[in-house]
Amino acid sequence: MNIMSFNIRCDKLSDQENSWQHRKDFATQMIRFYGIDILGAQEVLKNQLEDLLQRLPEYNFLGVGRIDGKDKGEHSAIFYKREKFDVEKSGHFWLSQEPEKTGSKGWDAACERIVTWAIFKEKKSGTKFVFFNTHFDHIGEVARKESAILLRKRMIEIAETLPIIATGDLNLPPSSEAVEFLLKDDFLLDAKKAANFVYGPSWSFHDFGRIPIEYRQLIDYILVNKSVRVNKYACISETLNTTFLSDHNPVFAQIEFVS
Repeated sequence: MNIMSFNIRCDKLSDQENSWQHRKDFATQMIRFYGIDILGAQEVLKNQLEDLLQRLPEYNFLGVGRIDGKDKGEHSAIFYKREKFDVEKSGHFWLSQEPEKTGSKGWDAACERIVTWAIFKEKKSGTKFVFFNTHFDHIGEVARKESAILLRKRMIEIAETLPIIATGDLNLPPSSEAVEFLLKDDFLLDAKKAANFVYGPSWSFHDFGRIPIEYRQLIDYILVNKSVRVNKYACISETLNTTFLSDHNPVFAQIEFVS
């Protein structure tokens, strides 16, 4: 199964030559080329959601806008191949002290932050697993720590004994307290560290190439529990001439379930 986490960068005209209108075809071609079965995407605005679905007709999606729980604001959307998976159950919650309150902003966060999740059944094998996708705050240090605590708690409640796959822009490096908490006691494993084969740069955020390489960090993740084996991992740093996929590199993992 091919998994990807991809912060597509919200549609902003101020990005000029790097705006979504110049990247959307390139980005969707990349998703198809790598044969992605399930994609956790961040910063997806409604018009971008529509663009992706138009260009990727073999996919369905799950997710809501983080502001109103409908269409408004960024989605942490899950795209999945409809022919391969059934959705047994799905939902979302906000990363805040009131996770069920629509549009709630948590702790010292600058923005509303949301988690989208689903229990999938792979049609061919009948295997069930849980997929989580999120985007932690970029400003609030307390919010990122508390978001990790809440996310881990909800993973335990929702997944129970099922395999877990989680994608997200966590806005933190692997050495941070919040990421280490998610990995504590091997509750989750970083797909990059667990992979048998690793390809690509050590960083994922580059701000459309503006950040000097020595200051770039890995802040985008695929995390799995012990029921998942990671065969390959890649951080995909590709351009089409001078066009970037996004201001982040997508990260990719080829995984299988451990029986």
